[in-house]
Parts: sequence; C-alpha cells; structure tokens
Amino acid sequence: MARQTIAGQLIDILVQAGVRRVYGVVGDSLNPILDAIRRTPDIEWVAVRHEETAAFAAGAEAQITGRLAACAGSCGPGNTHLINGLYDAHRSMAPVLAIAAQIPSSEIGTGYFQETHPDRLFAECSHYSELISNPGQMPRVLQTAVQHAIGRSGVAVVSLPGDIAGQEAPQRSAELALVTRRPSIAPAEEEIAALARLVDDAERVTLFCGSGTAGAHREVMEFAERVKSPVGHALRGKEWIQYDNPFDVGMSGLLGYGAAYEAMHQADLLILLGTDFPYRRFLPDDVSIAQVDVRPEHLGRRSKLDLAVWGDAGETLRALTPRVKEKSDRRFLDRMLRKHAEALEGVVSAYTRDVETQRPIHPEYVASIMDEEAADDAVFTVDTGMCNVWAARYLTPNGRRRVIGSFSHGSMANALPQAIGAQLVDRDRQVVTLSGDGGFSMLMGDFLSLVQHDLPVKVVVFNNSSLGMVDLEMMVAGVPPYGTRYPDTDYAAIARAAGAHGLRVEDPRELRGALREAFAHPGPALVDAVTDPNAVSIPPKVTSEQLTGFALAASKMVLSGGVGRMITMARSNLRNLPRP
Repeated sequence: MARQTIAGQLIDILVQAGVRRVYGVVGDSLNPILDAIRRTPDIEWVAVRHEETAAFAAGAEAQITGRLAACAGSCGPGNTHLINGLYDAHRSMAPVLAIAAQIPSSEIGTGYFQETHPDRLFAECSHYSELISNPGQMPRVLQTAVQHAIGRSGVAVVSLPGDIAGQEAPQRSAELALVTRRPSIAPAEEEIAALARLVDDAERVTLFCGSGTAGAHREVMEFAERVKSPVGHALRGKEWIQYDNPFDVGMSGLLGYGAAYEAMHQADLLILLGTDFPYRRFLPDDVSIAQVDVRPEHLGRRSKLDLAVWGDAGETLRALTPRVKEKSDRRFLDRMLRKHAEALEGVVSAYTRDVETQRPIHPEYVASIMDEEAADDAVFTVDTGMCNVWAARYLTPNGRRRVIGSFSHGSMANALPQAIGAQLVDRDRQVVTLSGDGGFSMLMGDFLSLVQHDLPVKVVVFNNSSLGMVDLEMMVAGVPPYGTRYPDTDYAAIARAAGAHGLRVEDPRELRGALREAFAHPGPALVDAVTDPNAVSIPPKVTSEQLTGFALAASKMVLSGGVGRMITMARSNLRNLPRP
C-alpha cells in the first residue's frame, strides 16, 4: 500500500468535512497539496489568476451551500494575497478553511526567501490560525481548524511548510468525528420570559432584521402579525426578509430608504433580530432595545440594551410568539406602512423620467431591467460602491434568489470572484454580477478564469469611468472629487478578446435585448453598460454636522433613482390596510 503523506491526509480530511474544491494559484510549496488533490477523485483544484479571488470564491461557495469551503496560497506572497478575501469571508460568517503554505520548516525564523509568518498574519481574520511544524500534529490541528470554521462560522487557517506536507503521515487518516453543521441555539427560558414581558408592555414594537433571519421568514411574519410590528431590515437581511412581507418598511443605514428609520425611532420597543448592524447613529438612544443574536459577542456592542437574548432568530421566535399577547391596535403599523409608501413614491419620478432615451444610461435603469430579466432563482454578486445602492433598491428578493456582496467588509472587486464560487456550486443556476468598472478592472484577470473553466457567469459592468461612491464621499466631505476618474474602456471588446461573449450598450433602448442575449448565451458573457457618472445628487440641504462624515450625510442622501419593484409591494400593502 502506498504511503500517505501529510498533504494526502489533509485532503482526505477536507473531503470528509464536505469540501468539494480548493481554489488557488499553484506554487512549489503547494506541490504536495496539488498532488494529493490530483490523486483524490472527490475534490478538485480550481485554478484562478489571483489568490484574493480564491478566497472570495471560497467564501461565496460557503455562503451558498452552508458547507465548509477551502482555498490555498503558496508561501509568502502567495498566501498573503488571500488575506482580503479571508477578511470578507470571516466577517460574512462563511466557513472557510485556508491552507497557507510555508517555507521549508528548517528555515523559519532566518529571513529566508519569501518568509512570512502566516500563523500570525491571519490571526485577526480567523477564529483559528496555527502552524503545523511536526507531522505528529496531524490530524489533530486540521480537525481543530475544521471545527472552528464550521462551529463558529468563519475562517480557520492552517500553515503548512512544503517539506512537512510531503512527509509520510505517522498514521493513516481514519474516519473522524467532524462537525459539518452548526446546531440551533435556543434561548434560556428566563430570556424568553423577559422578552415576552417587554413585548407585552410595549404599545409600539418594531423589528429590525439582519442576515441572522435566514430561514426564519415564516417565524418573523407570524410574530409581526401577532404584535402588529413594522419590519425593517439591514442590507444583509434584504434577501431573507423583504419578500412576501406585508409589514415591510424598508431598509435603514447608509443606503437606506422608506420608513425603517422612523419605525425604529418611534417605537416603544425595538427588537434587533439577527443583525450586527454597525452604524450606531442610525439606532435610537431613547427607545427600549432588545437584541437577539446567535453570537453572544454581538449583543450590546452597537447600542445600550434593555435585554440581550442569546439564540437563533427562528428558535427565539418559535418560543416567543405563543407567549406574547396578541395586539389589536394597528395604528402604528399602518402609519409606518403609509410613510414607507409615501417615501418610495417621492423618488419614483427621478427614475421614470426619460430613462429610455437618456444617454449615458441611468444606472438605475440597468439594475431595474436586470432585475426583470434575471431568473427567479438567480444568484447576484454585488460590487461594493454604487452597485450596493442599485442592489439595495432594485433587486427583488423572492425567497429563491441570493444576493452576495462584501456587505460587512466593504471590499472592492468582490463580485467577479464571488461569482466564480457561486457558479461552481451549480453550473445550471444563473449567476449575475453587478460589477462597477473600478471593481471589475481591479481583478479583471480572473475573467480569464471564467473562460478557462467555461463558467456561464453573466458579468454586467456599470461602466461610468469613475469611482462613483468615492466621488460622493469626497463631495460630502467638502472635497472636490480627485483621482476618481478612469479613461473610457471598452470592456466588451476585452471580453471578446478573451474568448467570451461581449456586448457594449450605449443606447438604453438596446439594453433589454443585450441582457437577454447575454443571459441566454451558454458560456461566460459580459454586458458593458455605459452609465451616467453623475447619477448621484446631494440633498439640497446638508447641515454642517452632516458634512463632517459620510455616514451622517448619507442618511439623508437623495440618489437620482427610484426603488424598482419595491414600490409595487408597498402600494399593495397599503391596499390591504383595514378601512377605518
């Protein structure tokens, strides 16, 4: 029987943990790992052009599947390129195992060629980061890393010198008792009782939901119906909570819209449900607040709490809803629903005016038509910047679509790499990027990875030859935009030169046809939509206090666009209000 190497043992254990592919760029310190993958039929190596792409792709795969995903980087510069994507995965609570190859073990600490210390470097963006310096540490270190990544929903890093990886394993790997899914966490009875008392004592209750409400849509709606609560959401909560929601009052935060802010500030009790919403200035300081979160370290770190509840959103509501008294007074809820609809009506005209003839194309129009033409179960990956705005306002969730972005870490260039990971999970599922030209061009080399692996990702580039969000930040700070403009680039021509399908659209009347053509194409396709760089306007009145920072000014920011199909839902909710 052939001997098993440490690298072979590592790959066997990853397969047992549910890993199906490892993303990365080859390098000599990874040779034993690559050879082990080559010999193992249940796992594949996905070659990309940049290790940052590898980490983003692994994070996206983990978010789509809920399973452990993996990436790898060779020693020194190779694995340091992973760090930005790993930060994003960690802050998105995506279970990712990173293999950081290391220089020869005998040379560590001598300033050797390409020497870094990845076990220290990745400590801040992981739950676990450890160096294997002796074969006897396997498989325990790797098992511990897997348990950390899955059990705590984040990143774990194993640093492995190439010479150690190629050594014979002291013992063959056996079936290990590995955690592959996190358990549900139910709050203590005392916490449920205390939360029920707060709800019963409050006349006006508002729910503010984040990504922690994934899988708990029914429970949220049942609770809201029982206590007549408006339901707002953070950006990461949009895909889980906005659809089929007769209590929807929109989104709060930097890109907020509708009546979520008012509903949170005018309540007697605000329940923060599965959200680690970071912007304290959008949270009230004169309202009772209860927070429910599966991570106890999140509780109370954004606002002063009257009650902290450690538990899953779904488990908490299943225990809580039968315990609270049903409320009959809908006046607060109905007032917030009307305010929400009025707020959305006020920006519709900015989007609908002359959009089919306006050149350059309104970016809102691109997002709106994309939303209409995309599949009902599409996965959208969204670049940071103005693409976040268009996703927040125009992508319509339905319980089957997914929306993934760098919503917590806020990195540029995430959409294309994340699309790679999302598409490899299911080649038959439509994956569409909302890519800014700045973000797309930053990691544009990995468009070649789409072609290499024949991934049918549809890349939609919002090409305004500028860094639009940075323009806005500068203007709000009272600084003239500088260093934010790019020369006009034909990304469709670049796509065609790379062997993909490329379409450039300058006339809005041609947009729908171009998107349909790209979406129907069987392989990778890119739509280069030339959009208006002046699609953002500052409100007519900005206070001096707001000018001190983007967060304050953006809370009242008026974007030259509407809100897509959300207005239809808001109007429908109004029609369902009881008649006085």
